[in-house]
Amino acid sequence: QVQLVESGGGLVQAGGSLRLSCAASGRSFSTRAMGWFRQAPGKEREFVAAVTWSVGITYYADSVKGRFTISRDNAKNTVYLQMNSLKPEDTAVYYCAARDSSSYSRSRYEYAYWGQGTQVTVSS
Repeated sequence: QVQLVESGGGLVQAGGSLRLSCAASGRSFSTRAMGWFRQAPGKEREFVAAVTWSVGITYYADSVKGRFTISRDNAKNTVYLQMNSLKPEDTAVYYCAARDSSSYSRSRYEYAYWGQGTQVTVSS
């Protein structure tokens, strides 16, 4: 079994920054791809960023490219999402997710494990 726990959400003004953390426990993460998704009220859950655990290759949605950075700390089994230049449209519940594969995916259906989510609210 895999457990994921997110933290770091909150309220921030437009233009500000937040760093989300996802602490992973359970089965080995040496071959897993990890991702961040978000879901705004009334909208589908959408891909934000992903990182291949072993090699560290990163991928981003076009809407966050250049503003968000995903990274991981293998020693701490933790994945981070640094969010800069936040906009009101970034407001959503952010979820951490893990695959049973080393390959990344933009599809939420390809991720087997999910955290409980953390709220990010950006005020204008």
